[in-house]
Amino acid sequence: MHSQFTKNLLLLKDVLVDNVYHFDKYCEVHISLPIKPHKCPRCGHITKKIHDYRKQNIKDIPVLNKPLHLVYRKRRYKCEECGKNFYETVDFVGRYQRMTFRLIETIVERLRTNYSMSSIAKDYGVSPCTITRIFDCLSYKPTKLPEVFSIDEFKGTTDRGKYHCILVDPIKSIVLDVLDSRSLEFLLRYFRKFPERHKVKYVVIDMWSPYKLAVQQSFPQAKIVIDRFHYVRNCNWAIDKVRKRVQQNLSYEKAKFLKYSRRLLLARPHNLNSDGKIRLANVLLTDEDIRLAYILKEKFMGFVNSGSSSEAEVKLSQWLELVKQYNISEFSYLARTILNWKQEFLNSFDVPYTNGCIEGFNNKIKVIKRNAFGFKNFNRFRTRILHCCS
Repeated sequence: MHSQFTKNLLLLKDVLVDNVYHFDKYCEVHISLPIKPHKCPRCGHITKKIHDYRKQNIKDIPVLNKPLHLVYRKRRYKCEECGKNFYETVDFVGRYQRMTFRLIETIVERLRTNYSMSSIAKDYGVSPCTITRIFDCLSYKPTKLPEVFSIDEFKGTTDRGKYHCILVDPIKSIVLDVLDSRSLEFLLRYFRKFPERHKVKYVVIDMWSPYKLAVQQSFPQAKIVIDRFHYVRNCNWAIDKVRKRVQQNLSYEKAKFLKYSRRLLLARPHNLNSDGKIRLANVLLTDEDIRLAYILKEKFMGFVNSGSSSEAEVKLSQWLELVKQYNISEFSYLARTILNWKQEFLNSFDVPYTNGCIEGFNNKIKVIKRNAFGFKNFNRFRTRILHCCS
């Protein structure tokens, strides 16, 4: 009865449980298979003659929070026709393997999480080198690009340079590929490998000019979209630079008051309570440049909240005229940036695609990298990202 219960618990077909032992650090189950006719791999003759037995120690998925070792009494048959000796067929472990198929599958699935290889190895009672060998059998190679994809970069620690490039499908929320460079020449070579480039309709990027040039040359039918987060961030940077510049010429008390007013300047007025609005009014009275910069910031946010590209174009023109009139250097620089990317900005108002998904993946990549204390091998780093995020 106990052996039948253990057999059901193991979920291994046709396996006979002989003994079960519990030790401090692992469990051990002795198993064997029933005798049955086998076909000789050399001559095809059917035989049931047993030549000898050998024991094989096989690691299996943990049980009772301890590694499980299967001590398999492996049987060898002898062909009475040609005299060949051969092992019985078994479906839960591969030839020359010391791990069950389901343990390998469990490890591969666990590698989709953010855990390091060392911690996974400890949980399953194997060495980190074993986890690495299993992981190196995985391979990801994209064969086509979707109609919409996003491009961004993240900082790496591998032997291929400081920055790596990531391609993401924002509709399906999956990582398409990870590239070891973000240079124009590399991107052009990479995109040429895809035969159906004319089917790409939209590419979402940030304001990195090699991305724009690579998309224009590789995907002539595609529209380039700048993610809204990036130009809102540039506006926030502009008003914060004004605050820092003004702060340097104020007395200690006023400078201290202005220093801790950054959040008030960046917040939208409708999100402030009555006390916050009073404090904001006092901040705007500090200096004329602060007041004008705040007006430009709010006008820019009105442009950002436009419902269509035509409405956004009108509001953008009004904002640019206002920048000329106020002549604040930080916003004049922002205006030149806007003019360089004007059409790409306007395209973002006609489509719902952003880089929000890709920023989430970048955060996940940081966690993977931190848990592993960095990756030196780029190919292994790329495979881990694709395995976790695709």
